[in-house]
Order: sequence, then C-alpha cells, then structure tokens
Amino acid sequence: MPLNVTKTPEGNLLTYDADGLPVIYNLGDMAWVATATVIVGIMPIGLGLLYSGLLRRRNALSMIFLALTVYSVGLLHWFMLGYSLTYGPGNAFIGDSTWFGLVGVDIKPSPGSTAIPALLYEIYQAQFQAITVVILVAGTAERGRLAPLLILAFAWSTLVYNPVAHWVWSSSGWLYNLGDLDYAGGGPVHIASGVGSFVISAFVGKRRGYGTPQLDYRPHSSFFIALGTAFLWFGWCCFNGASNSALNLKSIMNINNTLYAGAAGCLGWTAVDFAFTRKWSAVGAASGILAGLIGITPAVGYVAVPAAFGIGLLTAIACNLATGLKRLMHVDDAVDAGALHAAGGIVGAILTGIFADSRVADFDGLTEIDGGWINGYWRVMGLQLAGVTSIVFYTAVMTYVLLFLINLIPGCKFRSTEEAEIVGIDEEQLGEFAYDYLELRRDIKSHKLYSNSPTLSATNERGRPADARTATSASHESKEGVEGRVSQVREA
Repeated sequence: MPLNVTKTPEGNLLTYDADGLPVIYNLGDMAWVATATVIVGIMPIGLGLLYSGLLRRRNALSMIFLALTVYSVGLLHWFMLGYSLTYGPGNAFIGDSTWFGLVGVDIKPSPGSTAIPALLYEIYQAQFQAITVVILVAGTAERGRLAPLLILAFAWSTLVYNPVAHWVWSSSGWLYNLGDLDYAGGGPVHIASGVGSFVISAFVGKRRGYGTPQLDYRPHSSFFIALGTAFLWFGWCCFNGASNSALNLKSIMNINNTLYAGAAGCLGWTAVDFAFTRKWSAVGAASGILAGLIGITPAVGYVAVPAAFGIGLLTAIACNLATGLKRLMHVDDAVDAGALHAAGGIVGAILTGIFADSRVADFDGLTEIDGGWINGYWRVMGLQLAGVTSIVFYTAVMTYVLLFLINLIPGCKFRSTEEAEIVGIDEEQLGEFAYDYLELRRDIKSHKLYSNSPTLSATNERGRPADARTATSASHESKEGVEGRVSQVREA
C-alpha cells in the first residue's frame, strides 16, 4: 500500500498518524538530522585512530580493523533487533519485537520525537549503539583475539546497551519515568561502554610484561591520537547537536555546549599534567578534550554555556586523576576507557543534577523538567545516582557473564597467544601491517630476540639504527626471520 504523504504549501511533508490526525515534518529539521547522522559516522574511525595511536605500532592496524568491523556489527544489530528492543513498547526493562528488521518503520512519527519520521530517527539512533560497542571492545587492546569480539559486540548490544538505552530514553523505561536526566547518552553510551571495557580488560588480564621495565608501553603515534580526537570533536557536535531531532535554538545551544566543554576539558587536563610533570602533553590535550565531551553529553540539552564550561573543566580534572585507579585495581586498561568514559560519564551525570536549568531545557518549547540544584530541585541528585548505580552494576555483571560464556565456546578464547602478543596482533590476526618490517623489528627488540644480531649491535640505545646503511640492511629481514625468533622469547 502506498504511503499517504503529500506536501504542505510551505513545502513540508504532510502525513497522518494511526488516529488519522495530520502530522507535518519540517524539511529543515529532517535535513539537519540526516546530515548530522552522516557526520556522526566519522566518529568510529576517529576512535580507531585514537586507540591505534595509543597502542604500540605492531598492534596499530588491528584497532582500526576493529573500529570498522564492530561498528558494522553494531549497525546491523540495530537493524535486526536493536531499534525494537530499545524503543519498542515492551515494558519498563526492555522493548519488544514490534519493529524487528525495521518492519513498519517508515513515515510514521518516531517513538522518540514527533519532529521527524521513524525511519530517520532510527538511523540516527543506530549511530549511538554502533559507536558504543567500538568503545567497548578496546578493552582487549594488544592481547585480544578479534573474532570473539564480534560475537561479544552483538550479544552485548542485545543484553546491555538495548536494555539500558530503553531505561533512559524510552517513554516506558523505568529511569525515564523516574526522572533521571540524560540528554545524549552519558549512561547508555559512556558509563556502559566504559564499565564494560574495564571489565573486559580485567577479564583478559594484563599485557605480557606490563608494568616491567623491559617493555615500553607508550603511544606509538601522537599524530593519530590528535587526528582521531579532531574527528571525534567534529562528529560530537552533531552527536549532541541533533539529539533534539530538530533545528532550533536548542540544537544551537547543544553545539555551543559541546564545543566549550571540549575546550575547557583540554585546558583542565593539560593543567593537571603540567602541575605533576612540568611538561605539556599532546596526548593529554586530546584526553582532556574527550573527557570534556563525555562529561557534557548527559547535560548538553539541560545546561547553559557557563555551566557547560565548568562541567568540561571539572570532568577532565576528575578523569585525569581517575587514570590512577587502574593501577590501584591492578587492571591493564590500555586505552583508559574506564577513566575516560566510565568516570567521565559518572561525573557528568552528577554535575547534570547540579547544573540542569529548567529554562534552558525549554529552549525547544517542548521539554519540561524540574531542573537541578540551581533551580532548588534537590531530589534530582538521588535520581541521578540511582541511574548511575543501576547502569554500573548491571553493565559490570552482564558483561562478565557474557565474557565467561563466550570464552567457553571452542575457538572463542578472548586472550591471544603469547607468540601473537610478541609478534603483534596485526600479523597474527590480520596478516597485514600499518608499518614496515623495520619498524616491527625495532619493536620486537624490546623482547631481546636479537641479542646476537650483528645488525642490532650497531643501534643506539633507543633502538634506532646508527646509520642509513644499517637501517637498509635491517629493513630487508624477512617475515620468516622475525617469526623464527619468536620462540626465543620464553627464555629471554
């Protein structure tokens, strides 16, 4: 049956809902959300570049591969199950099967906003789920096998992200009806992915030699980190900016808050770094931007610009200090997902309870809230803490259960072999490299596999060839030569 869609004299779309009442979609709103959806699609590769830069060079390509494939799994899951489990009528805990496979999702008003049709709303929301699982799987960086992570991404989306997002954003969700304030994903996106990634890091264990002086676990590319952060900041403006599903004063306020919070976070993190080390850090600046963006995400549609600046600044300082928790808890969180996403989401949720402003929330003429502490609504902090506590506890338990069960499946062990960690996940899992064999060879030198090599005897203390001739001869060593020395590592 053809869709009943016409145009108004102003050129907007006119259709009718299930009760026969007219529904008008503004083409400007639709164009804005559609454009934002496409721009948000740059964020997964931004995450891939960021995480790749944080790792050693022989594992750089595997993280970009994961960003692309897990993002794809997240999108396909949303099409098959996720949209319906998140926004289907269901109950207070989870949706139902009404829209499995996007059946019946078309020109009708969306369950989350009547400003745009369901078909546009669902693909915009699909980006949220897909990005969340990319953050999640980074917990196995440099020591995880890739195939089990694809299974985990699908299962985790079903049993963790969809229920949590339903609690927070669905009109039948229990946190939504309780009055929890989360505008753009502090809980479902950041707290859930950060806690889940931290649990994964604990489950798979530390990287080989982590914490010992023999191995150097430092970021291999500050350029990748800065470039990935730039992509994320750009995409985040649309991630937050289009969360009200319309182009109006509220969306402009969201973009303002996003940019200023990121800038404040950059300054806050670098200031703490400088206070402790007396040095500036490009990696620290990027981390601060991300912390500020994470902190403002739950608050973005509820707070004024001065509050957004304060939230970005305070969240970045808190996240910087939170990076020490992984050492206290003896967890090798290679990309600091726990310190950034989990801690940042928690701090952002709490600060939302303080700075939420009922006047700002109503900039779209539709959103009515009691506000936060600045409006004298003291009860809101209890609601925010209820949301944080329930999401942290549920995510931690369910993530561990999924890891335990998937790890029992033959061929689905999450931890890679010792040889794979030495040679690198890129070679062992992909058979491809981000860099040439000379770079790989220098990296593996840290395992003392080349102690008898006359070539390496001519290298300086940093592992760099002493002259161009040495570099040339080293670069011609074959793949078999590298692999042949791997077996020596257990005795090294």
